[in-house]
Amino acid sequence: MKKEIIINSTPHEVRIAMLEDGDAVELLVERADSKRIVGNVYKGVVTSVKPGLQAAFVDIGLERAGFLHASDLDHDDEEEEESSGSGGTGGRGRSRRPRRIPDIGDVLRTGDSILVQVTKEPISTKGPRLTADVSLPGRYLVMMPKGRHIGVSRKIEDRRERVRLKQLLQKHRSDEGAFIIRTAATHVDEDALKQDVNYLSDLFRGIAKGSSEQKAPALVHEDVGMVVGLIRDIFKEDTTRLVIDDKDDYSRLMSYVKTFAPELKERIQLYKGDLPVFDHFEIEPEIKKTLDKRVWMKKGGYLIIEPTEALVSIDVNTGRFTGRRNQEETILQTNMLAAKEVARQLRLRDVGGIIVIDFIDMENEGNRKRVFNEVRSHLKRDRARTKVFQVSGLGLVEMSRQRVRPSLLSQLSDDCPYCTGTGKVLSMDTMSNKIERLVHRIAIVTREKRLQIQANPVLALYLLEERPEQFRELCKTFDLELNVLDDATLHVEEFRIVSLGSGKDLIAEFEKKARSSGRN
Repeated sequence: MKKEIIINSTPHEVRIAMLEDGDAVELLVERADSKRIVGNVYKGVVTSVKPGLQAAFVDIGLERAGFLHASDLDHDDEEEEESSGSGGTGGRGRSRRPRRIPDIGDVLRTGDSILVQVTKEPISTKGPRLTADVSLPGRYLVMMPKGRHIGVSRKIEDRRERVRLKQLLQKHRSDEGAFIIRTAATHVDEDALKQDVNYLSDLFRGIAKGSSEQKAPALVHEDVGMVVGLIRDIFKEDTTRLVIDDKDDYSRLMSYVKTFAPELKERIQLYKGDLPVFDHFEIEPEIKKTLDKRVWMKKGGYLIIEPTEALVSIDVNTGRFTGRRNQEETILQTNMLAAKEVARQLRLRDVGGIIVIDFIDMENEGNRKRVFNEVRSHLKRDRARTKVFQVSGLGLVEMSRQRVRPSLLSQLSDDCPYCTGTGKVLSMDTMSNKIERLVHRIAIVTREKRLQIQANPVLALYLLEERPEQFRELCKTFDLELNVLDDATLHVEEFRIVSLGSGKDLIAEFEKKARSSGRN
């Protein structure tokens, strides 16, 4: 597989796209006013301890306090290995075994200072997720100062290579700190490992010194920027090339690579084309499509991707695809294409949390297993941790995907000011009937005879052109003078009814009298 990394860098925004065989599979965006904080180390102040949650909230100097669970207070010194996760803290994955988690109230008190690291960005109304078990990633190693063991990436399968790397690391490591040997360390020489050990040990000593000298809350260590972090965590032997369009960032990258990964130097290219780099590689159209809920696939099938508060639902449809043989074969082909596209869209849109995929129903049990295995095989390329469950009796595949930062959709868009994110607004018919009922009630309760309806221009035009008879009948019934005024400042679902004589807000007047009569 041909893997490429394309970087578009401007003073206000850096965008990084990862391509596999020419298709965009991941897009990372970092803006100057909202840089990522995953991997940063802070000296924080405990603002509250919640024994019922087994958690504490820690002020690290951001808008919202961070969340620290009791399970993240100490280091579990069981054998750990690097997983394919992309948490920004070295991609560390931990093989869990039952262990005693201390009571949060026995360890922390309000006002305590504590050294913590961000493991998850603030998302929506939630503050950042924190851990007191700091991990520091290098090019070949990840250091965890609170531990003592040595672990090896699961992806290094050669037993002799695993033993060799462990022996080399044991020779050069200090007595303090646990280390995980990363996949990138495969076949590296002794000097490279020694250099990484020294770099990470010096880095932690600097963090410890900074923490002792600073007053909380304070930033003690800022992780490398997104571009350099990408080189450290992703740019490996299986990457064909990296293309960047900014000269200054190109120079910084080359300096970093010459020091830490000189073997990758020849694969970095400065883009000099006339077209913008994302247009040249046809990435811009893919970014635009990530904002659509409908995703077309080959042969005419399509997906509907619907994010909600609790989960993300993905519906698979045959669309225009009719197939050549029989219905079961058509459905199988559509589901197999969908399995690949779903995995790509999850990575591209950076969807996290619980995900439910509604594949088209298949009667053949063997076909169900084929589709399930296809989903799993494509998810193996995902850097985020995923967990997939077998096809249910309803034909649903339930899965979870690690959430480290807000989804791409939330980064690129804001909620609609009209529907506030629901995707719906009340129809003109509904609004007209609502106004009619309210005029009726106001006329009875307030006995006003001269009224004005102030509404959004779209609604005002609808009242005048589609409902004139309705309001003429109201005027006749209650002996009213009634006119309509458009006001562009009003929301399409918002309107006012005011007195032409006094200028009073008659809706407020009506509600006041209604409450008064209700109490009597």
